[in-house]
Amino acid sequence: NFVPNRVRARDGADTGLITGYYEAMLHGSRTRAGEYQTPLYGVPDDLLTIDLASVYPQLKNMRLRGRLVGNKVVPYDAREQIETGRLAGKEILWVNDAVEAFFLEVQGSGRVQLDTGETVRISYADQNGHPYKAIGRWLVDKGELPSSQVSAQSIKAWIVANPLRRQELFNANPSFIFFREERLPDPSVGPKGALGVSLTPARSVAIDPSFLPLGAPIWLATTEASSEVPMRRLVMGQDTGGAIRGEVRADFFYGFGPDAADKAGRMKQSGTVWVLLPKPALTPIR
Repeated sequence: NFVPNRVRARDGADTGLITGYYEAMLHGSRTRAGEYQTPLYGVPDDLLTIDLASVYPQLKNMRLRGRLVGNKVVPYDAREQIETGRLAGKEILWVNDAVEAFFLEVQGSGRVQLDTGETVRISYADQNGHPYKAIGRWLVDKGELPSSQVSAQSIKAWIVANPLRRQELFNANPSFIFFREERLPDPSVGPKGALGVSLTPARSVAIDPSFLPLGAPIWLATTEASSEVPMRRLVMGQDTGGAIRGEVRADFFYGFGPDAADKAGRMKQSGTVWVLLPKPALTPIR
């Protein structure tokens, strides 16, 4: 019932970057106290989202975000301004690890085990409108890490070795994610992706909806994380992400837990993508 279509970039390239992501686990509290000093913010009251697609169809899947100053809409604050505490009062939880809180934004969702023993899910709610900039690329450009060695693990190791530069590194990514809290009735069910359905470990991928249709079956041909072992499987395009841009580009969802986090952090492989599109329906002649 489907026709496989090999995806190519505008320059004709049929290989692209395949990365990985996961659902993180953090430890937190509903109040700021003791080790819980890093806030996770809900959507600010002054954040405006403007959808221009109804007037400019070419802007489909693009939304402007900003805030009102007088009678003008201006860009919303970048990470550097938000981190100064301007959103005091919009904290939904406090966690004990600023580095894991930053990577939670990169993943888009996670779980927080509270000091009461309860575990809740924290899901993507909105974004400040600034483009995502990879902090790994910043480290490469600054000569701090060679490109071949960039991974979540190497970035975290650099932060441990350079604690006074942590915020400088984080500020290199002006994008900032706002969250909402959700119940976690079934820990075996994954977080919801851009389609509003739960993601399936090792079967869901994030794609760029400007080029590939959300919900489409996709045949992914790449290799395992930090390996030459082939990974070829049918996946579903069920999610999006600020760093997922381009035709031949996919972010592979590994699921929840330490093993998922380890593999996702090391996943930076080359791969090819086929999108399976429905065969045209035959219209009967009357």
